[in-house]
Amino acid sequence: MSATDQTGATPESPEPNPEQVPNLRPHFRQLAIQFAAAILVLSLAWPYYGMRNEAMPWPESAFAVGLAAALIAVLTRQPWWWCAIHAVFAPLAWAVAGLAIDPGWFLLAFGLLLLVYRGALDGQVPLYLSNTQTAAALAELTADRTSFRFLDLGAGIGSVVCPLAGARPECRFTGVENAPVTWAVGRLRSAGLSNCDWRWGDIWQTDLSGFDVVYAFLSPVPMPALWQKARAEMRPGSLFVSNSFAVPEVEADEVCGVEDRRQTRLYCYRL
Repeated sequence: MSATDQTGATPESPEPNPEQVPNLRPHFRQLAIQFAAAILVLSLAWPYYGMRNEAMPWPESAFAVGLAAALIAVLTRQPWWWCAIHAVFAPLAWAVAGLAIDPGWFLLAFGLLLLVYRGALDGQVPLYLSNTQTAAALAELTADRTSFRFLDLGAGIGSVVCPLAGARPECRFTGVENAPVTWAVGRLRSAGLSNCDWRWGDIWQTDLSGFDVVYAFLSPVPMPALWQKARAEMRPGSLFVSNSFAVPEVEADEVCGVEDRRQTRLYCYRL
C-alpha cells in the first residue's frame, strides 16, 4: 500500500507537518498539576496556621501537596507513572532541601543528564539502547534486500547501525541522534565505517523518503505522529520497524520476536 493511498500525500513532500511533531504541552501540564496542588494546600494551610499563630508543619504540608497532586493527576487521567511521580515529588523535594546540598550540584547533575537524556526532555523519548540480539534480528529481517538504505531514528550510540554497517558493506546506514554524549560515542564508533553516515539532528526534521528501511526505538508517545510521518514520506515498498512500541490502532504486517532477556518484539510495517 502506498503513502498516497493512505494520506493523500506523495513521498515527494518531505517537509514535516506541524501535526506530526509531538506536542510539548504534556510537560507543562505536569508542572501545572504540581503548582495547582501546592497552591491548593498552601492556600488552606497558611491562613489556618497563621490565625493560630503556629509555624507551618512543612513535612506534613509536603506530603499533602504530593497527595493532592496525585489526586489531580488521577482525576485528569494522567498515565500511572505520572501519578506516582506527582505523589513523591513534593515530599522528596522537601527531604532533599533538608540536606543543605549546594544548588550548584543540582545544576551540574541536570546538565549531565541533559547531555545524555535530551530526547526525554524535548520529545518524551528516553534513552533505550538496542542490544546485539536486536541488531542480529534486523540483519535477518533485511537479508533479502540488496544495496538498501537504512535509517535509525534516535540511534543512541550506534548499537544498531554500526554492526549492520560492518556486516553489509554494500548497503548504506544512517544514524540520527541529538543527545550530545550519545552522539559523540556513536560518532567515534562509526568513524571507521565508510558506509555509515552518523548525523546530529532532529528525527522530525529528517526526510524519510530516501530510505528503504527505517528503524526506531523510541517510546509509545511519539508513535502515532511518527507513523503519520512515515506514511507521508516513505516510498512504497519500504519498511518501517519499531522496537517494542507498536503503532496504536494499526496492525503490523509482521511481528518478529527477539531472543533476548526482555523478549523484544519488532513491529514491522510495509508501506
